[in-house]
Amino acid sequence: MTAAKIMLGCDLIPKICMSLMLTVGGILAHYLGIQHDPWQFVGIILLGPIWLTMVLVLHYYHNARYIPTLTKIDYIFRWIMIAAIGTSCVYAYNSGSLDQTPWLTLKLLGFGFLIFCGLMIRINLKEFSVTYAKMLQDTHDDADNLQMVRSLKKVKPWVVTIWLVLILEAYVGIAKPFVS
Repeated sequence: MTAAKIMLGCDLIPKICMSLMLTVGGILAHYLGIQHDPWQFVGIILLGPIWLTMVLVLHYYHNARYIPTLTKIDYIFRWIMIAAIGTSCVYAYNSGSLDQTPWLTLKLLGFGFLIFCGLMIRINLKEFSVTYAKMLQDTHDDADNLQMVRSLKKVKPWVVTIWLVLILEAYVGIAKPFVS
């Protein structure tokens, strides 16, 4: 129980960071000279606080009656974000809007992939969550413990992938490859 609580607590920090990354990145891109339409820039600025609020509500208000609905909204929202990032990268490539900063496209695609990895973790942790709920009610057995172990093994490659992509993202941000 203690390990599970620590794991869930530690998971909050990356979720907070992820919810703010596009807003921070969009503002930094603005200062690099990447222009957005005013409605896009407003959306970029509002995205972070709105996403952060959703993350914090989901983390701290587990038993609220609206949490199942908000969880579904969050799940759909993340798939929409993946699609929107991919679409914006295709548009940027075709329109040439990021020709002066081609590395930004790579960073955006990497971020979309990070969201995807997070969704794969969520999908593969369902079995863990069921057993965790049983642990809270003290109704779990050895089979449930094995199910938790299997669930964590399924998640591990996605967690490792996230760390590797974050290292790549940091490198791309520092080295700014593909600039002629």
